[in-house]
Amino acid sequence: MGKVAREMVQNAGVDVEKLVDLLVRNAAAELTTYYYYTILRVNLIGLECEGLKEITQDARIEDRNHFEALVPRIYELGGSLPKSMLDFHNISACPPASLPADPTNVNAMLKVLVEAERCAVRGYSTVCNMTAGKDHRTYDLALAILHEEVEHEAWFSEFLGEGPSGHALRKSGENSPYVGKFLGAR
Repeated sequence: MGKVAREMVQNAGVDVEKLVDLLVRNAAAELTTYYYYTILRVNLIGLECEGLKEITQDARIEDRNHFEALVPRIYELGGSLPKSMLDFHNISACPPASLPADPTNVNAMLKVLVEAERCAVRGYSTVCNMTAGKDHRTYDLALAILHEEVEHEAWFSEFLGEGPSGHALRKSGENSPYVGKFLGAR
C-alpha cells in the first residue's frame, strides 16, 4: 500500500474508505461485464449481428483493461479485492449484463449492452466528482475509463437508433486509447 498516497487523498478531504469501496465495486462491474459480454458476444450470430459483434468485442476487451487498471489503485489506497469471486460478483456497481431470455432478439441484446454502459458512465462520473481537484491519480484513471465507457454507450446507442453520436469505431486491434497509459508496457 502507498501510505503517502492514501494520506494525501485523505488530507485532501476525500473519504478514502468510500472511494476504495466505489473503486472495488466498479472493478467488480468491469470484470463481471467482461464475463457477461463474452456470453453476449458468442450469441451475436447471423448477418444482422456482425457489426454489433465487433463493437461488443471491443467493449469487452476494454472492460477487462479497466479492471486491470483499477486494481493497482485499489491496493495503493489500502484496499483489496474480496477473496471470493462470488462475493466480488455480488458487490458489482452494476447489475449483471445477462443474456436476454430470447438471445435472438437483437434489440433486447442491445438494451442489455447499452444499460451496462450507462451504469458504468454513472459510476465513473461519481468517482470523478468525488476526486476532482483532490486525488489527481484516481481522477485521471476514472476520467480515462469514463471516456471509453461514454464511447461504448454511444456505439450501442447508435445501433438502437437513438441518433448519431459522432463517435467512430477504432481500428481493429486498437483498444483502450485512454486507459492504455495505466496498463504499463503494452
